[in-house]
Amino acid sequence: MRRLLSVSLPILLGVSTIAPAAPPPNFIVLFADDQGWGDLGAYGHPDIRTPHLDRMAAEGMRLTSFYAASFCGPSRAALMTGSYPPRASLDFNHGPEATTGIHPDEITVAELLKDRGYATKMIGKWHLGDAPEFLPHRHGFDSWFGIPYSNDMWRYHPVMPIRPPENERMISARQRGAMTGFAGQGSYYDLERGQGFPQPLPLMRDDEVLETDSDQRGLTTLYTELALSFIEEAKDGPFFLYLPHAMPHVPLFVNDSRWGKSLRGRYGDVIEELDWSVGQILGKLAELGLDRNTLVVYTSDNGPWLQYGIDGGSAGPFKLGKGTTWEGGMRVPGIFWMPGRIPAGQVSSAVAANMDILPTFAGLAGADLPTDRVLDGRDLWPLLSGATDESPHEYFYFFAGRGRRGETRLQGIRKGRHKLRLANGPNGQLAAGELYDLYADAAEKFDVSSRHSDLVQQLLAQARAFLAELEQSTRPLGGA
Repeated sequence: MRRLLSVSLPILLGVSTIAPAAPPPNFIVLFADDQGWGDLGAYGHPDIRTPHLDRMAAEGMRLTSFYAASFCGPSRAALMTGSYPPRASLDFNHGPEATTGIHPDEITVAELLKDRGYATKMIGKWHLGDAPEFLPHRHGFDSWFGIPYSNDMWRYHPVMPIRPPENERMISARQRGAMTGFAGQGSYYDLERGQGFPQPLPLMRDDEVLETDSDQRGLTTLYTELALSFIEEAKDGPFFLYLPHAMPHVPLFVNDSRWGKSLRGRYGDVIEELDWSVGQILGKLAELGLDRNTLVVYTSDNGPWLQYGIDGGSAGPFKLGKGTTWEGGMRVPGIFWMPGRIPAGQVSSAVAANMDILPTFAGLAGADLPTDRVLDGRDLWPLLSGATDESPHEYFYFFAGRGRRGETRLQGIRKGRHKLRLANGPNGQLAAGELYDLYADAAEKFDVSSRHSDLVQQLLAQARAFLAELEQSTRPLGGA
């Protein structure tokens, strides 16, 4: 009888026994710059100590086939728009005083979440146009603090023409570049005319330039402190924090208190400081009781900048690095952490990409995806939650930048374990190159196309069809 009364009492008193609806989740994206797949303990680095990121991986899901674009700007475009960069006409890096940028009609992940009542904050590097109409606070972020493009796009780049007398910072930059073997090399620098980057690098809050050519030794610490303050202010939620760090893009800088602590030299110091930052953010979430309702993603915008020698990172077992469509250029760390919602200790080789963040966040926030455009990203939540172990992508496409006129931007297609390299063929048609079995040959050393001729033709036909569709649905570039 006592048991019957205890069950009936809430009903007799008119008290609902239905559990309250869970609040919408918070989202944090921690975005490293030029960090390679192999630069974390959880991904096999023997010397760089990353206990907080390793903990994230142990308590969440570590993706081993997680992709970005091959360099900075396009990768950020993919994350923001949920599309392959060429679809949004953002398949190249914007430099200082660019006249183009992200189009005002693009719908960013920040805009989708803002429409659902999220507080949105960006702290760090933007790189989708630096004119006022292209800046983050006009594309879904309530506020922004950071730099508009890469931290080396300033007057202290080693490719700058020599103009004596040079100050200590310029001399130091040249000496470091020479030591790493980089000085005099470059891809998006105007070396022929010797211009380099004569403009000062601005540190901005929304439209306001706070200072120029900042002492970058304190930048990671400053970004972290601002991130903690935002989490505290927005703790009643929901909120979205996008924190694209300046590091470990060269030139490398680290807080004086963490200088010289790594076994891996200056690069290791920088990665370990990023790990410290992650620890601060996870600690704040736990302190505020938000850790079980916040999805935290840690990834990088592309592979390591190998031309910088010891100041560049490691792609682990993969071929080459930043700026290429080999695995080392586009396969990056991908750690997803949400205790209680993402099963702990999961490792998945399913293909996923940073363009999947937009539809994943939208689905969890209850936001409708736009229906007036093609999105290439897919909702990763079934994979992250353990409902499936399959990738949402039947095919994944590897795009280079704009390149020279007549060159193909589509340089590869992956289906499952196989990746077909693509090249220019007759009459402007794509042609098949080597075929690699990425499970057996992660380093892309052994061409197996002769043993899989039917698969080669099938992947080539699919790539041609996709490229034709892309050309029909490409969205415009802002300011063009």
